[in-house]
Amino acid sequence: MEQSLLALWQAVPTGNIKQSKLADQLELSSKQTTRLLRKWADEGWLTFTSGRGRGNASHIQWHINVEEHYEKQMIQLIEEKSIETASKYLLFDWSPEVKHRLLHNFRSNFGYIQNNLTKNDKLLIPRKYPFLTLHPLYASDIHSANLVANVYSRLVSVDENGIITPELAHSWDVTSTHLRLYLRKEVYFHDNSYLTATDVVNCLNRLRKDSSYSDLWQPIESISACGSYMVEISFSNGCSYCLQMLGMINASIYKETPHQTIGSGSFCITENSASKTTLQAFGHYFQHRPLVDVVEFIQVSGDFDVAYRSSCENAEETFQVESDSGFGVVILNAFKDSPIGQKEVRDYVHYAIAKHRHKIAHYHPRAIANHYSCLIGQEQRPITLPCPKRPHLEQPLIIKAANYTDGATRWLKEALESEGIWVEIQWMSFQDKLIDTKSDQKADLFVHGEVFEMNQNFSFFYFLANGHSPLATIMKSQPLFHHYLAQYAATPFEEWTALNLQMEQDLITSSIMLPLYYEKRQIPFSIDVMNITISHFGYVDFSKLWVRPVSINS
Repeated sequence: MEQSLLALWQAVPTGNIKQSKLADQLELSSKQTTRLLRKWADEGWLTFTSGRGRGNASHIQWHINVEEHYEKQMIQLIEEKSIETASKYLLFDWSPEVKHRLLHNFRSNFGYIQNNLTKNDKLLIPRKYPFLTLHPLYASDIHSANLVANVYSRLVSVDENGIITPELAHSWDVTSTHLRLYLRKEVYFHDNSYLTATDVVNCLNRLRKDSSYSDLWQPIESISACGSYMVEISFSNGCSYCLQMLGMINASIYKETPHQTIGSGSFCITENSASKTTLQAFGHYFQHRPLVDVVEFIQVSGDFDVAYRSSCENAEETFQVESDSGFGVVILNAFKDSPIGQKEVRDYVHYAIAKHRHKIAHYHPRAIANHYSCLIGQEQRPITLPCPKRPHLEQPLIIKAANYTDGATRWLKEALESEGIWVEIQWMSFQDKLIDTKSDQKADLFVHGEVFEMNQNFSFFYFLANGHSPLATIMKSQPLFHHYLAQYAATPFEEWTALNLQMEQDLITSSIMLPLYYEKRQIPFSIDVMNITISHFGYVDFSKLWVRPVSINS
């Protein structure tokens, strides 16, 4: 099946057409277009008669209904071949009714055919976009980070309540100036080599020197190996959150070879291509081996519903699991040399947002208007804003936003313009947003969506400090920013809830960061998938899942 042939069938009926328009339709040169037309004519799809003389129209005569023919091929592929073989063709330019039929057929067979080929317990997950990275250091988007969480291990684990439990480190000693970690012995990497203290030191030193994390790790003065299974971290001026940092996804421990990055987690990567990413349970995992043998992410089109399914024949029936999907904020560039740097302008924007915030669900259906705080369960007292005088602005305010905040951004534009503040939107791709960390930001407002990794107290601090947050990006040059970080390093972690609330209140009162919404998502699972536990970034911990076997007598 050829995407260009189907696209031509959809766009050009039998009749006269200039060859230049055919080339434009196929987005090819005239020579390439001629070559393809001759090929398709030889295969019997069409007859093409070139126009004689300059400016004369050519003629195309179709002999085969391309979409009808391709639909039959697709159904055969879905029913007889692997799903990943068929999935790439769903991206073709099908008509709406054919696309609907193919998606229904694809969903009905998703995972079932593979079950005839293997007796493994398998979890199948539709993937709308390839993973941006498989490396822990660069996994700043939640999809890549969720994969990393299952492939790599960390020294410790931090749960949603802030409780720290051992992982690669079986125990530790901590003082006000040092942390000494004792590593498990005979922990296997996925290449069956052993983990050593040197591997840990190399990973952590690389992390703390990375520009995206250097502010967070600033209190750490040295990391060194004290033998094969002992690591010492020094911070003479104190670092109350050192252990919590070691439980983060980007603090995963890995080993690099010239060809790949190797982890020691519950799953290893056996395939990563444009059509499929496959995770295989690691038999030498130092904790309990996963009960699911294989997790496969299959590439699908953007309109395919994402459901976690087993490879059993009855896996089409699903149930919903609710998960937190983060929060949205508007960040005002208070330090830009423009009207937004004036407190009265920011306060007016703040007033307009507060006035219209209750309407945001009309633009972003999963959003729940947030009038109080980004910290769930720790609601701030709402700030009462009298209607301020509308400032006179000679140019529009610039909003910078990524496509995944499309609904919230459109809401913000309408809310501000209804209050007499004209704006322009600078759209960015998600990939561009991840690298947009220059301190000299030109935008006035940022619409930002954030998903907490796990523990709320530490994650909020990380949101303030990490290099991927626009708030941290615009504040890095400000004494206030360094004052914030110093307070966290000196405050015992048990007291961070009060500190977070105070920091957030300062940012809201200053009209620098304004809460917009909470977001929930519903994840469908086939009914035979058991023991679903939500882990990092509101995603599923694959190592805990198992598939209920189908009874032979049922």
